[in-house]
Amino acid sequence: MATVELTFSALPAHVRTARLVATAIARRTGVEESLLDEVRLAVGEACSRAVEAHRAHCPGEPIRIELRDDAGRFEVIVSDQAPSDETHHEQPVDLALLSESFTSGFGIAVIAGLADDVEVFPSPKGMRIRMSWPAAPAPV
Repeated sequence: MATVELTFSALPAHVRTARLVATAIARRTGVEESLLDEVRLAVGEACSRAVEAHRAHCPGEPIRIELRDDAGRFEVIVSDQAPSDETHHEQPVDLALLSESFTSGFGIAVIAGLADDVEVFPSPKGMRIRMSWPAAPAPV
């Protein structure tokens, strides 16, 4: 499993860089060309949400992205450190309940429509959004 980690400051201009890096790694991982726009848009939405949260609560803290190639999946995890009033969840949140219980529910609903698989882990210490898409297996 190969992992690329990226951290960036909470500036909207850095969201574009995160989208470009994610798209390039998705392409290298073997994600179908027809899905690359969805990867770009979902990563952009997750990073924009994190930038907004950081700018309001902790502008000096970096946003972290992990991009992984694991067992035929391309996985992206966007983690922020913005404090939240949301309750801590050891398990991912039911995405159907997001629009009712989370202020960021709309953006996450968009991500859920773009990614093949999405899990959201909110806590008082930040939010982690994991999304993934199918990828071609690595050549042997």
